[in-house]
Amino acid sequence: MQTADKPITVLLVDDHTLFRSGVKSLLQRHPEFVVVGEAADGVEGIKRAQQLQPQVVLLDLNMPGMSGVETLQLMQQDCPDSAIVMLTVSEDATDLSVALRAGASGYLLKNIDTEALTRAIRRAADGQTVVAEAMTAKLVAQLHGAPATPAASELDKLTPRERDIIAGLARGESNKLIARSLELSESTVKIHVQNVLKKLKLNSRVQAAVYAVEHRLSER
Repeated sequence: MQTADKPITVLLVDDHTLFRSGVKSLLQRHPEFVVVGEAADGVEGIKRAQQLQPQVVLLDLNMPGMSGVETLQLMQQDCPDSAIVMLTVSEDATDLSVALRAGASGYLLKNIDTEALTRAIRRAADGQTVVAEAMTAKLVAQLHGAPATPAASELDKLTPRERDIIAGLARGESNKLIARSLELSESTVKIHVQNVLKKLKLNSRVQAAVYAVEHRLSER
């Protein structure tokens, strides 16, 4: 949870120097953010993330050498508390789906305006999922268009309360919001989330959200 008197630390990973400079300059205008590091490729990005443990990583999807998704998967191993958000030009629904399944905390487009970007970084730092509005409909259409696998044995492992929790994750809610809506403590919600991930053999709350949408659990 982000405190008001402590800035959100951000790491920029993108092979375009001018783009990194532009985002850094933009964020430096806001005292609530501090860009603690930059990297031009996935390998360097992973090293910087390990050293700096930023709260939020803005990661390009398409980079030479190691791709953004590969970088994301390796980065998560050493930086489990960092929210890794893809920041890309790709509006392909498959790229979006692959990134979220891999554990990205969000998917934003590079034509995003300043206010939307700063708002998204705040939400990501607070544990919420952030997806560009233009991509949300594509994600829902793709997931709902795919045949749902019953996976009864897996779903049967979830308690009614855990199903409530995963529905909240599917709506992109933070632990705080889920706790408020279910009248639980945040620590209790956190335990439920970990149990859900363990039972479904998932690595992140975003993967759990995708799973919930695929299996029609988001409205429960």
